[in-house]
Amino acid sequence: MRLQRLLNPRSIAFVGGAECAVAIERTRALGFTGRIWAVNPRRRQLGAIETVPAVSDIDGSPDAAFIALPRTATTGVVGELHALGCGGAVIYAAGFAETGDHCLQQALLAAAGGMPLLGPNCYGFINATARVALWPDEHGLSALDRGVAIVTQSGNIGCNLTMLQRGLPLAALLTLGNQADVDVAETVAALALDPRITAIGLHIEGLRDVAAFAKAAAVAREQRKPVVALKTGRSPQGADHDESHGFARWRGPALRRAVRALRHRPCADAHEPGEALKLVHSAARSLGDSCCH
Repeated sequence: MRLQRLLNPRSIAFVGGAECAVAIERTRALGFTGRIWAVNPRRRQLGAIETVPAVSDIDGSPDAAFIALPRTATTGVVGELHALGCGGAVIYAAGFAETGDHCLQQALLAAAGGMPLLGPNCYGFINATARVALWPDEHGLSALDRGVAIVTQSGNIGCNLTMLQRGLPLAALLTLGNQADVDVAETVAALALDPRITAIGLHIEGLRDVAAFAKAAAVAREQRKPVVALKTGRSPQGADHDESHGFARWRGPALRRAVRALRHRPCADAHEPGEALKLVHSAARSLGDSCCH
């Protein structure tokens, strides 16, 4: 499975500065016991980890990488990590297709050579079941062996979701940013196959491939993993927000056709998904079929 190493790493490379220091601290706080490399040519330490000056100085093949560099430097580092056989990377930098620079985003994908990328223009992910937080900010998750996963494109919304105090056992939170490579469909399929995940919540700004998402939803149904989805962008303000990740086209008729084709009933407001996820998590062992909202 393409995302297995990235989402469940035993070794992680953090490439950058202050954001990486925070992400290292968050990962260690969750109880991660694997190997950590910190890459920075000007700092001696990041998050109490001794640094190496360049990716080429990493003495191994990281399962995952968190890259927090300026966008112009990111592509070269992605290529170097790919050469090391890295399992995948989170791209924190913005300034790619969401600002109209499609060429730079394509160059990023070319440098990855098929290595999975989350982002660019994303916050990363937290997998409490794997004790990892490639995440440059505060969050409210604790180590957990079983629970629900939530996928969103928005780092801001993701941060807020981790702080929910509604009794929701949140085991994983993933942000996808521009979905240049790893998209909602691939993420849903991967989470559906994870026995530690009981249900999947989605905050959808846009779908890159409706057919692929339909197949992923079918995988979730086969695995008896309920899927609860909130689609934003129906109001002018929501549509403007979606444009920040390059999904301005997801408005009006296109959205309605996609929802009808997938036979999903969108949640009516931001409160429904969390409550629905609590319900289906509690009933996960007795559900006979996947519920899509």
